[in-house]
Amino acid sequence: MTSLAQKKFGEAAADYAACAVHAEGPSLARLTELIAPMPTWRQLDIATGAGHTALAFAPRIAKSTASDITPQMLAEVRRLAKERGLGNVVTRQANAQDLPFPDTSFHLVTCRLAAHHFPKPKDFVRESARVMIPGGTFALVDNVSPDDADLAAAYNAFEKLRDPSHGRALSLPEWCDLIDEAGLEPVSAEVMDQDIGFDAWVARMRCADDTIARLKEMLGAEPLRGLLHPREDEDGLTFTLREAIVLARKPGSLGRTAPKT
Repeated sequence: MTSLAQKKFGEAAADYAACAVHAEGPSLARLTELIAPMPTWRQLDIATGAGHTALAFAPRIAKSTASDITPQMLAEVRRLAKERGLGNVVTRQANAQDLPFPDTSFHLVTCRLAAHHFPKPKDFVRESARVMIPGGTFALVDNVSPDDADLAAAYNAFEKLRDPSHGRALSLPEWCDLIDEAGLEPVSAEVMDQDIGFDAWVARMRCADDTIARLKEMLGAEPLRGLLHPREDEDGLTFTLREAIVLARKPGSLGRTAPKT
């Protein structure tokens, strides 16, 4: 799975750097609105992609570490950080489920629009909790499946056809359960709509014509039609995903400095 994700996202790294959904989507604005970091904080952004979440927080904190399994994505992070004059952004190749960082290293751990690729989301949440200092904040943004099992299966099959490295988009209750199991305390959970332009969505994954045709067929039929609300607008075929924004806190106090990483 790791090698497949590296291949798919390595090919698409420049596209993700320019993608408006990832660079400017409403969930990123909402995330930065919900979290008020201190200037001394250190952030870890897991599965950073082109680094948009790391870059959004970097001007407000001491250091942002952008981690990803894909070297091409990390190269895009470094390019964008240099363009923006952000000297406190560093990159590290890392697997989200086995992080190469010491315990209690970061005040803030973020992961946005990536966790549906992780084969073992429980390990990802556990590792996130491990590297956070007591009192630190965990912030997850990801596409979520409906609670209904049949609808969830149809939605995940749709996503996996477009991108074979897709694992499974969990439901919001499933994420809340994993966060609780990792010993983190819930702070807030909300879900928002994210409109997706179909043509750009399939282009980023270099989908073949027959795959595109099948995706359109699935999108236009039940149960996905009622779930994703496809329609034609001035930008062409558009549909709507649901994104969850979940914040949790590690028990304890922020009254000490995290070790350097």
